[in-house]
Amino acid sequence: MTDDGTYTATVDRIEEGIAVCLLEDDGEVVDERHLDRERLPADCDEGAVLELTVRADRIEELSFDPERTRERRERAQRRFDRLSRRPDEDREE
Repeated sequence: MTDDGTYTATVDRIEEGIAVCLLEDDGEVVDERHLDRERLPADCDEGAVLELTVRADRIEELSFDPERTRERRERAQRRFDRLSRRPDEDREE
């Protein structure tokens, strides 16, 4: 059970019309919530970053944060690119 407050959440996956959202506090995952896909804004998909307001253990408000979504995806892509390079490629740069 998550305390009342506002959390950053990431849509981890969408399965059979249910969005699985991971709630974060100070960068750490603190809870997992399941939402009907219809509750998400139309332009949200897996990996989307949301801001959720929880009151009395219910999600009262949610909004999509396209800028943070873009930043996280770019960071993840850079990390993937760096990890996929061969060690000898790093020396050439």
